[in-house]
Amino acid sequence: MTNLARLLPAAHRVAFAEIRDDKADVEHCTSIVEDSAAGAVVTFSGVVRNHDDGRSVTGIEYVAHPHASTILGQIAAEIAARADIDAVAVQHRVGRLGVGDVALAAAVSAAHRAEAFTACADLVDEIKKRLPVWKRQVFPDGSHEWTGSA
Repeated sequence: MTNLARLLPAAHRVAFAEIRDDKADVEHCTSIVEDSAAGAVVTFSGVVRNHDDGRSVTGIEYVAHPHASTILGQIAAEIAARADIDAVAVQHRVGRLGVGDVALAAAVSAAHRAEAFTACADLVDEIKKRLPVWKRQVFPDGSHEWTGSA
């Protein structure tokens, strides 16, 4: 039986990493990272939900530090540099969002599914840990609360 090694090396590229004030689009992220050498494309949509910690939520607002774009690019580059990762695309939305809006869209392509799943999960976890974005949750009674990073 022939060893069907990968014909092309991993691309290790960041297709884009952007902070945006309009729609975050996981389909666009996906279309940018797809490649014939990639056997897997894993995506993530972080969607505004209607509750948090037992309270109803009517909407949120994200505010980013001026260096958030640079940090998002660094996180994406760290993930893209891994063995067998072809490409990473990620968008984080800022501004006011309603329930159901996508706040974080990401896609990772890789030779194999395990690497793609792990890299996408790690990308989202690192963004949650390191990206200087603050969230204001609005509740039905008009009150709100701010939380650390997204």
